[in-house]
Amino acid sequence: MAELPNFEVVGPDDAPLVVVLGGISASRHVAAHSADPAPGWWEEIVGPGRAIDTDRLRVLSIDYLDGGRGSDGRPKRTVSTRDQADAIARVLSEIAVLRAHAFVGASYGGMVALAFGATYPARARQLVVISAPHEPHPMSTALRALQRRIVQLGIDTGEATEALAIARGLAMTTYRSAREFGERFDADPIERTANDAIFPVEGYLRHHGEKFAATWTPHRFLALSLSADLHRIDPAAIRAPTLLIAAQGDAIVPGEQMAALSARLVAPHQLVELPTKCGHDAFLTEPEALGRLLRTSLATTRLS
Repeated sequence: MAELPNFEVVGPDDAPLVVVLGGISASRHVAAHSADPAPGWWEEIVGPGRAIDTDRLRVLSIDYLDGGRGSDGRPKRTVSTRDQADAIARVLSEIAVLRAHAFVGASYGGMVALAFGATYPARARQLVVISAPHEPHPMSTALRALQRRIVQLGIDTGEATEALAIARGLAMTTYRSAREFGERFDADPIERTANDAIFPVEGYLRHHGEKFAATWTPHRFLALSLSADLHRIDPAAIRAPTLLIAAQGDAIVPGEQMAALSARLVAPHQLVELPTKCGHDAFLTEPEALGRLLRTSLATTRLS
């Protein structure tokens, strides 16, 4: 029997169901609720009275499949965005939902939303795809490939946790924009020695890298990073109305790539740009602007 992922459902049992997925670091816990009051990863978007309103919508999310850990510390097997889409379909069947009202996916979750739309065209009334392409950009693959090599080197040398922190720090430089870094950090070093220097931005990268490495495993990072680079879907296979949201200045999924996806969709669709100085992470940093787009989209099933 196929694997059923860990999942969480929040909201009224009889409400329309919305699938919500985020980046590779997102979990099934999207927002706080009575059974688990800890803050979720999309707290400003999902919850009572918010853009994805859990008073009137039922929200489903999962923990991504990661291929399992092999004896060498690497994944046992590759996982694809299609595998994640299949997992979502199994959960929908498990909870007796034939068709989701919407599938909202950001970053890697947007890739899964596209895979779901192409594979199960009758099981979602609409898709909202935020900063996610139909295939990876070669520059993004180049950066992720280097991150994986860092982690693999760490596994081989017994420094996997430190390697994972460095890889995540490198990833943070792509999740945010040069403009934001330029406004946020001073260029001058904060500490100098005879043969080295420490710069303000380093503390930010180290903090996020170590925070990530403290809760993640190398095999999971390797599996989901590679999954993003193996992602391929045929936009023409999607039949549900689709809202595409491109983040301004996104270094991982450039605007022209989202435009190329839009050009290949045959289903009713709309492409909008989300104004931001933060780049790819705009789905986390721009809740007001993104919330307005989501409220409008979730109130309709037809896009022009």
